[in-house]
Amino acid sequence: MTDTPRSATPAVLIPFGIVTLIWGSTWIVIRDQLGIVPASWSVTYRFLIAGIVMLLWAWQRGDHIAVDRRGLLFATGLGLAQFCLNFNFVYRSEQYVTSGLVALMYALLIVPNSILARIFLGQRMGRQLLVGSAIALAGVALLFVHEAREHPENGAAVLIGLGIALAGVFSASVANVMQATPTAKAYPMVPLLGIAMLIGAAMDATYAAATVGPPVFDWRWSYVGGLLYLGIVASAVAFTLYFGLIRTIGPAKAAYNGVVVPVIAMLLSTLFENYRWSPLAGAGAALALAGLVVALRARRPNR
Repeated sequence: MTDTPRSATPAVLIPFGIVTLIWGSTWIVIRDQLGIVPASWSVTYRFLIAGIVMLLWAWQRGDHIAVDRRGLLFATGLGLAQFCLNFNFVYRSEQYVTSGLVALMYALLIVPNSILARIFLGQRMGRQLLVGSAIALAGVALLFVHEAREHPENGAAVLIGLGIALAGVFSASVANVMQATPTAKAYPMVPLLGIAMLIGAAMDATYAAATVGPPVFDWRWSYVGGLLYLGIVASAVAFTLYFGLIRTIGPAKAAYNGVVVPVIAMLLSTLFENYRWSPLAGAGAALALAGLVVALRARRPNR
């Protein structure tokens, strides 16, 4: 009788599923955030809310909130990569391309995560994880082809949007790998993330003020409700669970949530945006899920 791989246990699969469902829903919400409020200010508000919630949670848990110089430098780097660069790229990319295409680009996160984990953490991908990656990326490619056929308009704008999204993918990957380092594990996660989110929000506000002017706000209920959802559920809750997964199963496997997220985003788009499935898109979704199953059952993903 063989032991169950750690990544196939409920302690991993439950938070994995929660994060995937949450982030699969954020693309439609982000789309509604684009309009009256410049993207940089929307990102600022999101992580200001998230950072405050995280520190209140840390205080309620009795965590030690203050960090030393090394912890502050780490939080600053994390805030820059994850909560400033990454999300400014995400919001801006959706001004050029559909949310489904942006979600598809983030499915490629497994590639830089695996490469950076190999370079900086010495983690090698096992054969089964490589096979799962190949299957999943083939599925993502089919979904991408379907999207490209459905939305052939504005070719130059699409390339710009995908380029911006790719920059966001690399920013997110840097932050992912940072969470698997000994420095990250030396500090309580909740207060460290709260501090990083507030630092990221300060960077976002500085950039927004310099590029688009003073703060702008939209008092529509959908904007305010979306902002609270993105700040509390999609940031404070989801990032805590996701970075916990990175510390448990490594950045390569944890990034597989990005393979399923586009499928969920498209299912929600079917319900709310009249997204039309084709045999190509269905095959892509099936391959992505199959690759995920193969990868998560790998016993030695990072040797």
